[in-house]
Amino acid sequence: YYKNVLAENGDAGFKNKMTGRDGKDIIIEVPLGTIARDEETGELQVEILEDGQEVIWLKGGRGGLGNSNFATPTNQVPEYSQPGEPGVEGWKTLELKVLADVGLVGFPNAGKSTLLSVITAAKPKIADYAFTTLTPQLGMVEYRGNKSFCIADLPGIIEGAAEGKGLGHRFLRHIERNSVLLFVIPADSKNHKQEFDILHQELENYNPEMLQKDFLIAISKSDMLDDELRKEISKELPKNVPHLFISSVAQKGLIELKDALWEMLNKQ
Repeated sequence: YYKNVLAENGDAGFKNKMTGRDGKDIIIEVPLGTIARDEETGELQVEILEDGQEVIWLKGGRGGLGNSNFATPTNQVPEYSQPGEPGVEGWKTLELKVLADVGLVGFPNAGKSTLLSVITAAKPKIADYAFTTLTPQLGMVEYRGNKSFCIADLPGIIEGAAEGKGLGHRFLRHIERNSVLLFVIPADSKNHKQEFDILHQELENYNPEMLQKDFLIAISKSDMLDDELRKEISKELPKNVPHLFISSVAQKGLIELKDALWEMLNKQ
């Protein structure tokens, strides 16, 4: 998708000591989290992280100087004035990266959207087919003492996403700004550890720095599990990543989940 945004050139200078008018500003309003790159070099040039932040991205043309600026002792009223300057041209790319405290990571149909709809007021689309969530969905989680934090339901990841499969980079770029990643793995998964390993590997393939974030595993749909099955699943999971059993539908384990996320977000 391409769009031409054309600002004015500066006007030429005039007679009667009149300087030309500068070209009018054009303001492009973007959501928080937007980054801007040079299309040719890929260089990151602008990053909007604060409400009301303004950046001069491409300078417009200044108005030309009026004739009086070129007066000399022998020519007090010159008939020459300066033309206005052209504005700077360039092709740029705007890209949105979601600003959220917690990002939900998981395969399609892992239960991420259902979890978001239960612990926040967000109303994501929920259905029993892959890639129901095509764009990030944000919600605010209310916590004790009138505190809150932001959680993002991100499009489901599949093996090969780092190379662009599925929703590929459209999904992975949104994770880069999340402080905590919550891996949602359904209780009825055929291999819980393998599912986590695939997700973990895709993050590493896309950007190894993502592995420096805090991880938490939530085994969703766990209302179908008895104590013995929970113990078996716990044995499968990596020892260095904490995990919880939750059920969004039965609303079990959600308070413990909020506590764990809040503690991770606010640790020293």
